[in-house]
Parts: sequence; C-alpha cells; structure tokens
Amino acid sequence: MTGFGRGVAEQGPLRATVDLRSVNHRFLDLKLRATIAPSLEEQVAAKIRGAIERGAVTVSIHVARGPGTTQRIDEAAARASHAALTALARTLGIAGPDLALVLAQPGVVLAADDREDASEALILAAVDTALGQLQQMRAVEGRVLERELAARIDELGRLRQAIETLAAGVTEQLHKKLTDRLRKLLGDDSKVDPARLAQEVALLAERADITEEIVRLGSHLEQAQAVIGGLGASGRKLDFLVQEIGRELNTIGSKSQLTEISSTIVEAKAVLEKFREQVQNVE
Repeated sequence: MTGFGRGVAEQGPLRATVDLRSVNHRFLDLKLRATIAPSLEEQVAAKIRGAIERGAVTVSIHVARGPGTTQRIDEAAARASHAALTALARTLGIAGPDLALVLAQPGVVLAADDREDASEALILAAVDTALGQLQQMRAVEGRVLERELAARIDELGRLRQAIETLAAGVTEQLHKKLTDRLRKLLGDDSKVDPARLAQEVALLAERADITEEIVRLGSHLEQAQAVIGGLGASGRKLDFLVQEIGRELNTIGSKSQLTEISSTIVEAKAVLEKFREQVQNVE
C-alpha cells in the first residue's frame, strides 16, 4: 500500500526530521537513508516492522542543529577519515586530502552539546509521528480497497451461483446431446436401448460432476469475504485464497461438459485476475 508520513521532533538546537514513503510490494522491503549508529538503525527498523507487514518502505532521517550552536572536533574520527582519504588518494595517484575535506566528513565536526542519547530520542519520536501519518494515509487507501475487493467477491459469488444452476441440468443436457448424436449417426429409425443410453449418460455425468468443486469454491469465497471485513493484515491470506479459488475454477473448467459453464468460468477468471491485482496492494 502507498503512503507518506513526516515526523519532526525538536529539543534545544536539535531538530530531527524523518520521512517515510511506502509503495506496494509483496513483502516488507525496508531501505534506510541515514548515517546513524547501528543500534539506532535497528530500533528504527523494529518500529517500522512492528507497524507495517508489506510494502517497500524508504526511511530518510535528517538531524539539524540551530544557528549559534558551538562545535567540537572528534579527533579520532578526523584521524580515521584522514587515513582513509590518504590511502584512497595514494591509490588514485592524486594529492592527499586537505583539512577542509577531512572536516567535511560525517562525524568529524560535532555540536559541542551533541549528546547521542538526545539525538536518538528525537529521531525515534520523529519516527513515531511519521509512522502515524503514514498509517492514516494507508488506512484511507485500505477502506477504498476493501470496498473494491468485496465487490469482486460478490461478483464471483454470483458467477458461482450461475455455475451451480447450470450444473443442475448437466444430466438432462448430456442425455439430449448423446441422443441427438446417436440419431445423426444411426438415423431416426434406429432403435436405441434406453437402459444402455441411461448408463452412458450416468457415466458421463459422473465424470462431469463438479459438486465438490462448487462447494469448495463457495467456502473459499466466504473465507475471503471474512478476511476482507476483518481486522489486521490480510494480504498473505488473500494471496492464498486467490490461488485456491483459481484452482477450483480450473478444475470446474476442465470437467465441464457444457459450453455455458465454460463461458461462465472464463468470466469468473477475468474477475479473479482483477481481484488478484488489487490484493497485491493489501497489507
């Protein structure tokens, strides 16, 4: 599901801004765009995983400091940056880094009052706010999807009922088709053994019996309707039910002896494909 959320948290000269963007994805694909400590990165990821189960989510984090903030230099970070840049320059055969380039590296110049726990708390607070906005937007989309999916299930239910009605006349239709075929082959004056004809019709009807498939199809549709109207994440459950509904439609289509049922199956598969496309947007 798609959505966007922005959270801002401030304390003194510190200001943390977090942007969350979510687009459709079959699983949870989390991308973090920020230079933060691994422990904080894991906390941010845990918050998002706890709120979102499916979607490609991009997290952008920016921490700014107000004007007039005093600064300090992290000498250990400066030495490490200088060593890394010097080695790179040597490899490339160019002049070594100057002081300005070293100072420009992340983590070298810090605010004098920059406390890691303070900035972490602000970032986590901003993440909470951004998540709240993101979830609100996704909830609006979810309500629209719920109506769309419910309408598709209702349509599939109508087609299932039509198949069931048609299936009730299969034996009579097979009897007529077989009788007409024999008359064409043997002529109108031929004598056809009614008992033998009834036996052949019964065998054909048994092979074409789709009662079990119709019952299972109805069960799958009822489950899908319940999942759509329920609470919590439902995308994976609906993915499974789409496969099961498709399997029953395929079986009915392969066993059907009536053109009318085959045509209805084609229509039902078209509806199911539209349903499948929308399910990919559901968390």
